[in-house]
Amino acid sequence: MNDLLILAGDPAAWAALAMLIVMEVVLGIDNLIFIAILTNRLPEHQRALGRRLGIGLALILRLALLGSVAFIVTLTAPLFSVFGQGLSWRDLILIAGGLFLMWKATKEIHHRVDPDPGPDMFDRKDVTLGFASALGQIVMLDLVFSVDSIITAVGMTEHIEIMVIAVVVAVLVMMLAANPLANFINANPTIVMLALGFLLMIGMTLIAEGFGAHVPKGYVYAAMAFSALVEALNMLERRARRRLRS
Repeated sequence: MNDLLILAGDPAAWAALAMLIVMEVVLGIDNLIFIAILTNRLPEHQRALGRRLGIGLALILRLALLGSVAFIVTLTAPLFSVFGQGLSWRDLILIAGGLFLMWKATKEIHHRVDPDPGPDMFDRKDVTLGFASALGQIVMLDLVFSVDSIITAVGMTEHIEIMVIAVVVAVLVMMLAANPLANFINANPTIVMLALGFLLMIGMTLIAEGFGAHVPKGYVYAAMAFSALVEALNMLERRARRRLRS
């Protein structure tokens, strides 16, 4: 408690907390887009539960990782080298997560553009398997994004209390934004394809980061924001045309 009171009176701690909350919220966008797209494939009555469980598990994973910061720091130590590039556990996790994300986004795109995509793991004939599969995939990506998130937090501050507050606030923001974002994506089919394109880009970024090629997050999110702006203009144009026809 004394440590919290000392930090509360330190302007540098407040500045670090504000920066870390913004960083955690921004990093959570990737996680949230994936959860929104995946849960929209579930039967309607299970979607909200799937989102809450997925985001709740993200919070649990992040707090568990914060409780083992000393172990998390060791994940950045090189295990072996490939063509002169040292790879750590963090790198391997990012590469595996990037590959999974690219596979999942490609599969979802194929499912939407193929007029006869065949049986799917989310077939409503087997709702239980669909829900379990969705939750399993969310947990897998939660782990990838959580490792990246916590390592970023460790690099920004040394105070565990600040990290915990920032993570909790960021996950609460994700919880509040989950349903509106998922409903918006579900109501606008072109937004779904744009979001899947974002997931492909995020997957490639994770793989590049895993192999040591630093990709500034600002460039990635600037590209996403520009694409979203263009799509918003397209939506306004389509709405204006519908009004003219009516």
